[in-house]
Amino acid sequence: MSSSMGSGMFPGQQSAGPHPVGGPGQPGLLSGAPGNRVQGPNTLVDDLEASFEACFASLVSQDYVNGTDQEEISPGVDQCIQKFLDVARQTECFFLQKRLQLSVQKPDQVVKEDVSELRNELQRKELLVQKHLSKLHHWQQVLEDVSVQHRKPSDLPPPGPLAFLEQASASLPAAPLKQT
Repeated sequence: MSSSMGSGMFPGQQSAGPHPVGGPGQPGLLSGAPGNRVQGPNTLVDDLEASFEACFASLVSQDYVNGTDQEEISPGVDQCIQKFLDVARQTECFFLQKRLQLSVQKPDQVVKEDVSELRNELQRKELLVQKHLSKLHHWQQVLEDVSVQHRKPSDLPPPGPLAFLEQASASLPAAPLKQT
């Protein structure tokens, strides 16, 4: 049951699968060329854009800004956000259906995309490992510098106050002895 979709993602696009994107009365993602608004039923993109604008407008509207009662503001904002989320889910569903159609028609393309994503992830992780290795080398060098300083006991006075006095008195010239 392959049906023609006049409201595909791109102008003139036909549905290749047995499942049309929208049911009766449900719009497709795009129904015309970008920038050309069609005077017919709204598309998912138009609905998504309008619901986003409504969310934003409800948050900055003077009615809501001047109102001090949160109980009056909250239902209107919640309703706008809920409509936006519903349209976003419908849009996501459209793309998932297109992805399913692509995986059935061109499975090699899906494998190529997966390989590309895995390569990008591997490259990102290799960069992260290099970053951590450079930090590790830096801190190993700092630790080595600190341990070298503690290995030179001749530069540091021995611990304790008596040892300091002994060292200080050793550097003084010997005092002449009294003869008795």
